[in-house]
Amino acid sequence: MKIFCIGRNYAEHAAELGNKVPGKPMIFMKPSTSLLINNNPLYYPAFTSDLHYEVEVVLKICKNGRHVQKEFADSYYEEIGLGIDFTARDVQSECKEKGHPWEIAKAFDHSALLSKELIHKSKLDLDELLFSLKKNDELVQSGNTKDLIFNFNTLVCYISTIFTLKNGDYIYTGTPAGVGSLQIGDNLEGFINNRSMFICKIK
Repeated sequence: MKIFCIGRNYAEHAAELGNKVPGKPMIFMKPSTSLLINNNPLYYPAFTSDLHYEVEVVLKICKNGRHVQKEFADSYYEEIGLGIDFTARDVQSECKEKGHPWEIAKAFDHSALLSKELIHKSKLDLDELLFSLKKNDELVQSGNTKDLIFNFNTLVCYISTIFTLKNGDYIYTGTPAGVGSLQIGDNLEGFINNRSMFICKIK
């Protein structure tokens, strides 16, 4: 099982971090040990002092594919979830400054929260899907998939030209503006439309 993540896929998020909007999808990966499931808490990693949340719509790949054609792309995912790409922002910044890879800032254990429940895509408007994140009951992120730079089908097609998609893989499709830091004791709750998808306590 592979976890693909897409960086800078909402223009306002790219802007808030001072990054340029990419001309093609920016892909990085997390190992299976990154998954945080079943509303389990996240224990604040000892190697960072600036842990950030990034809420994202997640696609679950439902069949194997390589070089997927655009007209068939939407048949490669059926279920939609919500997740968080936890990021050690200070570590990432240091890696960027040195020109080093930044997996240690993104791919650490339990850095990919995934909602306990997935929703069949037939029950959602994927072209205008609202999703949001609350921290300690305060809205901190709100996004709409209509603002994606690269939509779901484009991501499936592009990723499959480089990596073979396998049944059970996940694609974290990018975060909107509003990312921010976390402290021990914070409580997170994610929503698709008005439906609660996950809760997570930072310990």
